[in-house]
Amino acid sequence: MKNNTQIGNLGEKELIKLIEELVLKKTGKKLLRDDSVFFGIQEDTLSRNIVLNSDMLVSTTDVPRLMNSHQIGRKAVIMNVSDLLVKGVIPKGMIISFGLPKDLRKHEFIDIVKGIIDCSALFNMDYIGGDINETHELIINPTVFGFKNPSTIIYRKGAKVGDVLVVNNKFGLTGVGFDILLKKNRDPKHFPKYQKSITSVLEPSISGREALILSENNLATASIDSSDGLYKSLQDLMLSNPNLGFEITFNKDLIASEAFEFCEEFNVSLEELVFNGGEEFIHLFTIDPRDLLKAQKEIQSKSAQIFKIGKVISEKNIIILKEGEKKEIKGYGYEHFGKNA
Repeated sequence: MKNNTQIGNLGEKELIKLIEELVLKKTGKKLLRDDSVFFGIQEDTLSRNIVLNSDMLVSTTDVPRLMNSHQIGRKAVIMNVSDLLVKGVIPKGMIISFGLPKDLRKHEFIDIVKGIIDCSALFNMDYIGGDINETHELIINPTVFGFKNPSTIIYRKGAKVGDVLVVNNKFGLTGVGFDILLKKNRDPKHFPKYQKSITSVLEPSISGREALILSENNLATASIDSSDGLYKSLQDLMLSNPNLGFEITFNKDLIASEAFEFCEEFNVSLEELVFNGGEEFIHLFTIDPRDLLKAQKEIQSKSAQIFKIGKVISEKNIIILKEGEKKEIKGYGYEHFGKNA
């Protein structure tokens, strides 16, 4: 059967068979056909929680122009794994529910599943089952899980006034990428200086090493994954930690160099790109200042990185320190059913 066949002509059983064949071919493991899925824990466990995350990818809101099918599958995994990693949890397994439009081509479906499997393999995570339904648009809803001693999980709640705010990557790249992909009317190939930014949108990458190191050494007081924009992430931290705010230093430790260059060339607001870009999958941590040097040394010894971008303050606002001046900022980030910047 040709790969450009619409999946509506294949049926659910054939699609499940395709997934089974792809998983077996790429991983050597079989999916389990049953009413539920089962995951065995081989090693001894002492006081460990199962930690889960389910974040839905919907084509109309999560798939930008030019993202191919393999990249779509990959992103569906990344956006879920990132939320586990930032807690200091290694993902172990995943189940996925698909909502598929019947006019989706067979080769597109195959490439989506390959993207899912390939990305799962990067984290040594098992794809163990799921469900398929017919929908009007493409929906991919993974649920990923791992196990962790609750005493070493880095929760959102726990930040204290005076804590240092650090990140494991710099902001602005996705803001540039989305501006090019969604607002500019020219082919992205016309923006050779900003290919890193475009790739950050089409093929987002994440590092979980920093969170795992901080978790195992109890060096972070709170953490959050920035996927809806830096401003929204800071707001969410404030909701979990009432009566505090953040002072952010607006400099090169916070902002990627391509963002500086792009905003100067195209007269785009740098603050807008940095605080409301979204989908960076950058991890934010608060650290007691007495532990900062140890945290930096531990992380650098594992060829990872963190950047100090600010501190926790007693004011219930988000303040930026820019060229020696302080000002309160307002923004939205991305919010479903709400006003978006």
